[in-house]
Parts: sequence; C-alpha cells; structure tokens
Amino acid sequence: MKKDIRNRKDIENLVNAFYEKVKTDEIIGYLFTDIAKVNWELHLPKMYDFWENVLFQSANYNGNPMVVHKNLHQKSTMNQAHFQQWRELFNQTVDSLFVGTKADEINNRAMNISAVLTHKTLG
Repeated sequence: MKKDIRNRKDIENLVNAFYEKVKTDEIIGYLFTDIAKVNWELHLPKMYDFWENVLFQSANYNGNPMVVHKNLHQKSTMNQAHFQQWRELFNQTVDSLFVGTKADEINNRAMNISAVLTHKTLG
C-alpha cells in the first residue's frame, strides 16, 4: 500500500526513481547524459535538498535552477516537449510511489516550477 511523502528518505527514493527514468528517456535523457554530462553523485544530493526544501521548507538548498536551465538551453536548444516530458516523468514517478497530501503537493509544485522554468528559459 502506498503512503504519503513523509521525510527526506522518501524524497531520496522519489528522486532516485525519477532520475533512473530520466537517464534512459528518449526525449530528455540526452540532455542530462550527453549535453549536461551530469555527475550523478553531485547532482542527486542537490536534488534531495531542493525537493526537501520545496516540500518541507528545510532551507538546505543552495542553488539557482534558472541559471542551470538557461545554460543548458544555450548548449542544446530545448522546447516545450522537453519540459512536458520532464513533468510527465516526475508525476508518473510520484504517483507510482506515493499517495496523499504531500504527494499531491509535490506534483503541483513541480508543475508550477516547470512552468516558470519553461517560460523563463524559452522566453
């Protein structure tokens, strides 16, 4: 039986499962593996901090996602389909693992964050 997102461990499970999908995704995987050449050992803990801060106001995230996405867009042009696929994979991952108020909240927050990043990155 699925439960709600309760703590950092749940965030870590979500982020790990999500990026396993991303790495092999036909639409956005190359942006992470070939263009950004993500160092997963560094990236994953940042994403744990980011989503923990989003969901639980932990104040342990220090970064600027907007700059990262704009830089990536300069290296390889992104479009609406890239951001849409990211949202779909994220929501699918959340929904496959969790159910409840925090699960709904993280899906809504991800949609809003993605909308802002899409607008500001693509113009």
